[in-house]
Amino acid sequence: MGITGRDLFLIAPELALTVAATVVVLSGLVSRQRQLTLGLALLGLAATFAFGIALWDDVHANGAQSAFNHSLVVDKFALYIKFLVAGTTALVLIAGSEYAERFRPYESEFTGLVLFSASGLMLLAAAADLITIYVSLELATLPVVALAAFVRMRVAPIEAGVKYLLLSAVSSAFLLYGFAFLYGASGTMQVVAGDSGAPTIAQVLAADTAAVPFGGLAVMAGAVLATAGFGFKLSMVPFQMWTPDVYEGAPTPVGAFLATASKAAAFAVVLRLFYEALGGSSADWSTLFAALAAITMTIGNLVAIVQSNVKRLLGYSAIAHAGYMLIGVAAVTAHGQETPDAAGISSVLFYLGGYAAMTLAAFFAVLVLTQRSGDERIEAMAGMGRRAPLAALALAVALLGLTGIPPTVGFMGKLFLFNAAVNSGLVWLAVVGAVNSVVSAYYYVGIIRTMYLRQPTGDTTPVATAFSGRLALVVTLAAVLVLGLWPGGLLEVARTAASGLVS
Repeated sequence: MGITGRDLFLIAPELALTVAATVVVLSGLVSRQRQLTLGLALLGLAATFAFGIALWDDVHANGAQSAFNHSLVVDKFALYIKFLVAGTTALVLIAGSEYAERFRPYESEFTGLVLFSASGLMLLAAAADLITIYVSLELATLPVVALAAFVRMRVAPIEAGVKYLLLSAVSSAFLLYGFAFLYGASGTMQVVAGDSGAPTIAQVLAADTAAVPFGGLAVMAGAVLATAGFGFKLSMVPFQMWTPDVYEGAPTPVGAFLATASKAAAFAVVLRLFYEALGGSSADWSTLFAALAAITMTIGNLVAIVQSNVKRLLGYSAIAHAGYMLIGVAAVTAHGQETPDAAGISSVLFYLGGYAAMTLAAFFAVLVLTQRSGDERIEAMAGMGRRAPLAALALAVALLGLTGIPPTVGFMGKLFLFNAAVNSGLVWLAVVGAVNSVVSAYYYVGIIRTMYLRQPTGDTTPVATAFSGRLALVVTLAAVLVLGLWPGGLLEVARTAASGLVS
């Protein structure tokens, strides 16, 4: 079956982003002006949003659509993740425009790699078969390897890039082995049903192994190996060892991109795989995800307490919050397809949006506070409440949100996640999550106390902030507070996206 115009329309957001990335890279051959590079990138992202809105209306009117011989699916669930990835990418590029001076004369290459990776993440959210999932994941991952090592003449970025490359290769091997087991057990690679009538993995397993726990030994092996492969992208224990090292060594905008956009797409594909492909035995996986959630959030929070580098601390914070989001995954799998839980899925989607706002605000603030001195120690932030009031306020509010203190979006996000766990019979997991939130307050509030109550020991002059940095800080700070005070809008969109997956 050939490519049709309809196929191209259904992947128009990704095409727009890919074209923009190509144009940005080629523009570097003509001009090295940072403003031109950023403008072209934002223009491509604006086109991505426009096509995404058009697709949302089309899906609302005609239902979910499949493209390229049913290898991609366009539904509201995938479109929600695409909007989240595109918005996160735009904010990262805006906030990092001044930081990109360090990459001169390769600003266009840096921006192009970010856009290429974002296009892979958007495809990952729409992947409808195992091959497309793997190819999309590699498209998203390989540019990040270069991005993590983009600052030359320093050992830390090169070390971060090498670690990310090696561990990414290992995780890809686990993923391929897992997919091989799933294909061997089902005889199909189709995750989402298309118009062709070809059977999906869920349909084959429901017919052949309905009464077998986990769908059979081969399915269990495949799902466990696939979980290990995705665990790398999710920063899930015990596959989190790369996270603090890469977050610390990589350029700060790259850390922000990894912590938000990459994680959103990874959770999307995990939900799609374990709900749609393995939904018939999903209740069997609830205990596994619940245990992984408890271990991941506990280790992330406990190890974060002893960190002295703020970017490394945010790395362990990302691990802990992967654990919180796994609570939602455990709640979803506890119900299975027979009793679909749109509330559990919507809680994960809502938290992904709120977590992106909080984490971006934290990384952008750290970017401003450390850009001039290059000192990323927590103690070096003493007195920043007076030297950089906007950045310090954004960081303080973001950290309170990550703790789960009202009126931030973090409080509402955790409330929805814990409520989904309780409704799924996982009361103990909700209690573990609440205890971990209390533990996290120790190191989050410690940073705030350092910024506002400790006197600076060195430079006391005000920290200058570029307009792009102030814009990114204001947008993310406003999102953290507005979504916390009025969560209804995002929650409604999340519910609509979740209902698309359930239906």
